[in-house]
Amino acid sequence: MHTVWKGTISMGLVTIPVKLFSAVEDKDLKFRQYHKDCKTPISYKKVASCDDDVTSDEIIKVFETPNGRVVEIKEEEINKLKEEFELKTVSIIDFVKLAEIDPVYFDKTYYIGPDSGGTKAYALLSEILKKSKKIGLAKITIRSKQHLSAIRPYKNAIILETLHFPDEIRAIEGIPGGVPEKAGLSERELQAGMMLVEQLTTTFNPENYTDTYRTALEQLINQKVQSNDYIATEQEQPAAEQKNVVDLMSALQASIDRTKGQATPTKTPAPKKTRAPKKATS
Repeated sequence: MHTVWKGTISMGLVTIPVKLFSAVEDKDLKFRQYHKDCKTPISYKKVASCDDDVTSDEIIKVFETPNGRVVEIKEEEINKLKEEFELKTVSIIDFVKLAEIDPVYFDKTYYIGPDSGGTKAYALLSEILKKSKKIGLAKITIRSKQHLSAIRPYKNAIILETLHFPDEIRAIEGIPGGVPEKAGLSERELQAGMMLVEQLTTTFNPENYTDTYRTALEQLINQKVQSNDYIATEQEQPAAEQKNVVDLMSALQASIDRTKGQATPTKTPAPKKTRAPKKATS
């Protein structure tokens, strides 16, 4: 697992050196976009309204206000704020019951692993959370974004759940058309609904639930691969050139062996006779 964050968790005077690892991974299949005619990937250019191609050093960051005005935020100003808020120590602010937090607040899940020298303190925090049946609330900055977070036990480990801040949760009143209330439900209808819930109630087992759409999509892709249902692209080389290094070396060696003895031997020129130097006359 890749380390997402490294620092310490503090609980009063107890400091725990830890590392953060993403507990979940995206299993969605990623597709690329190709041009239908020439079968090459679609690329995206950064172009300004003046139709000029723009390089990275020509781009500035701005914030557009609700009234349409624009202010520039310089990179050094952002870096200054990062230095102020990207602390490597996460202090537990409060302890609360997990049931008091509505699931709408939960965002991402991370495993917390002990860093060197923090094994005993890590185990202490884990046991405290289990026995108290409470979770710790803290703030943490990950990749330049500050999060409210819940630190809680999970099996024999500790996990950190990032939470949305209250102002990030949209108001129910904003739902188009509003939310209906009981809408004249009869007692009989309510009892029938409750009976259906009882019939479908079971113990939660995550292994019972799979992404059936992704599985079907993987099967479709595998079928095309197995049947060699490929499309020719501009990036591909002719089949004769699609050989790896080992095949290429084998072909070269075979060519050398086959041509041995076929080449016309080159005659070695006879050495020139050297004349003896003339004797000097007196």
